Amino acid sequence: MAEPSTSSSETAVTSTTSAEELLGHKETSRLSKFLWGVVGPIAAILVAFLVSGIILLMAGYNPVFAYITLLEGAFGDMRVITEVLLQATPLILIGAGLCVVFRANIWNIGAEGQFYIGAVLSAVVGIYLGDLPAIILIPLLLLAGMLGGALWAMLAGWFKVRFGASEIVTTIMLNYIAIISTGYLVTGPMIEEVGKFPQTAQVAEAARLFRFLPPTRLHIGFIIAILVAILLWVFLFKSSMGFAIRAVGHSPEAASYAGIDVGRNVLLAMAISGGAAGLAAAVQVSGLTFRLYQQISPGYGFTGIAVALLAYNNPLGAIFSGILFGALRSGAEVMQISAGIPSVMVVAIQGLVILSVATFSVYRMKYTSR
Repeated sequence: MAEPSTSSSETAVTSTTSAEELLGHKETSRLSKFLWGVVGPIAAILVAFLVSGIILLMAGYNPVFAYITLLEGAFGDMRVITEVLLQATPLILIGAGLCVVFRANIWNIGAEGQFYIGAVLSAVVGIYLGDLPAIILIPLLLLAGMLGGALWAMLAGWFKVRFGASEIVTTIMLNYIAIISTGYLVTGPMIEEVGKFPQTAQVAEAARLFRFLPPTRLHIGFIIAILVAILLWVFLFKSSMGFAIRAVGHSPEAASYAGIDVGRNVLLAMAISGGAAGLAAAVQVSGLTFRLYQQISPGYGFTGIAVALLAYNNPLGAIFSGILFGALRSGAEVMQISAGIPSVMVVAIQGLVILSVATFSVYRMKYTSR
């Protein structure tokens, strides 16, 4: 009777050891996620600024003075802070939407084109349906922009599902189509009658978003962006549809074997991403520009990719990374004027930040996969 007792004791010890190892592994995993989620982005930004500082120094500029000017231009007073939030608003929306589609392992490079299509449709509603009351017109304008971006993104998703076409190629091609089409509209059928500039007439007063911090230009579009990012986080991590999208991203074959419709989830992820980009455009038209320009986006769609990467494809993280890139955009303009930094150098600094963030993100994915 002694042998079974000894065997039972050994089994209990082994089970306890395994449990302790499992708990230790979980704690290590949590620490690793924290380090990559917090320290990683900070390290990427510091590396980018270090390299940028060396380049500025070699070009004959004082990097310390340049960076002080950049910080003053981004956080100097309440007015410039609100300008940062204005710059961040479309980036948060686009970045949060891209977090969803990137989780599905789909590289939507077409947020720029989806932004333009959303801007066109929202401008059409704001200009030609301007007689409607604001309570109807504003939601309709935002819905039109969101729907335009979603359909434009779903077109690339359909090519992928139906023909196996690379979404990278199709979304880039659709970018050019959207931008050129917008240029045609604002210089032709939709050009303003007075002045004949390459832009449309202004949207109706009833189509404009409310500004809640006068006399600044900050409007409720910023609140909308925060709410959308939170909703997308809940959708992605707390719903069955979000789980299905993430499962498709991890392994389409395994997801299909488990009964998940891969094609439908690809289209859904693309629609959400494009809809967020289109909503960003509608918010810009309704809250800031009040009309459609030929170059209405200074590259929001492409910067949104960096926003999503810096957030590690977490919509909540896109709020903070969007504000960071908004500060870079706003502060860089002041740095160019006050510190005399050429515009080419400013673009180079922004590009180095994006490159550094992308590099850290790729290395993180390789590390976590191991």
